[in-house]
Amino acid sequence: MNDEYLNVQKTSSALYPPIEPFAVDRLAVGEGHELYLEQSGNRDGIPAVFLHGGPGAGCGPSHRRFFDPERYRIILFDQRGCGRSRPHASIEHNSTWDLVADMERIRAHLGIDRWLVFGGSWGSTLALAYAETYPERVSALVLRGIFLCRPEEIAWFYQQGASWIFPDHWRDFLAPIPESEHGDLLQAYHRRLTGSDAETRLAAAKAWSIWEGRCATLLPDPDIRRTFSDERLALSLARIECHYFVHQAFLRPNQLLEDAPRLSEIPGVIVHGRYDLICPLRSAWELAAAWPRASLEVIADAGHAAFEPGIARALVAATDRMAAELDPERPSAESMG
Repeated sequence: MNDEYLNVQKTSSALYPPIEPFAVDRLAVGEGHELYLEQSGNRDGIPAVFLHGGPGAGCGPSHRRFFDPERYRIILFDQRGCGRSRPHASIEHNSTWDLVADMERIRAHLGIDRWLVFGGSWGSTLALAYAETYPERVSALVLRGIFLCRPEEIAWFYQQGASWIFPDHWRDFLAPIPESEHGDLLQAYHRRLTGSDAETRLAAAKAWSIWEGRCATLLPDPDIRRTFSDERLALSLARIECHYFVHQAFLRPNQLLEDAPRLSEIPGVIVHGRYDLICPLRSAWELAAAWPRASLEVIADAGHAAFEPGIARALVAATDRMAAELDPERPSAESMG
């Protein structure tokens, strides 16, 4: 799930000031994929990797602003097929475990021993998959909008559940699909998003992307339809999300929750909007119960999006708290300014 392109103006006071990267790179990871990779903040700071949503979205300048640039070495990358990575919208050799392997390649390429992993929505899924595979490489986790990619979570948003809350938006989501195919909307969309007709692919991609964007915030955002109608974003978001979800994110049922004991030595913060209707609160609640070292903060006046004011404040507070715990000797930007 993705919310990374929503307007951040209203939350700018909760975030650190904008910064530019000190290094930009492209990293070949095999099978024809090349990832966009950037670093910003303090070259000698606490390594932290940001995992964007989707799968199929991408990272942007605002994502650097969740981290104190005096304390953190901030690493952003676009996952396979996303953003500035190439080839765009590719679903070939693109799975959860390809992305986990890519993270290890990036870590080794940058000479990092352990890093804080920050992920929201699909980024929380990938963060958990990585941390449960390589717990010794994770110093801390900051997660938002928990999405465990279980069949019932996928069905909630793409078959029946959220459709009861947003029947008007759901009508538009159904528009590209004949009624005879409404019994399995994931497969119906998959056929169109992977088909040979470009016009059909784009129409399906826009309907899929706009549905998600409209449901992301507690209060309507007037820019959402325009943003999520962007052809480049819609194609990568819809194609890659649908590819992952028809394959249950390449996870066995309930895998991330069953493997949560592997997180036992990792401190964490979970931030979740009370009225998150893309990824309902139950998954965050269950994860927190299975992971004693994590604290759960439920934001009373928020939906799913990272840049809703209460969520943004809680995420910045979480990275500040982790910085103080991981490197208590290093002064913060606030104390220096």
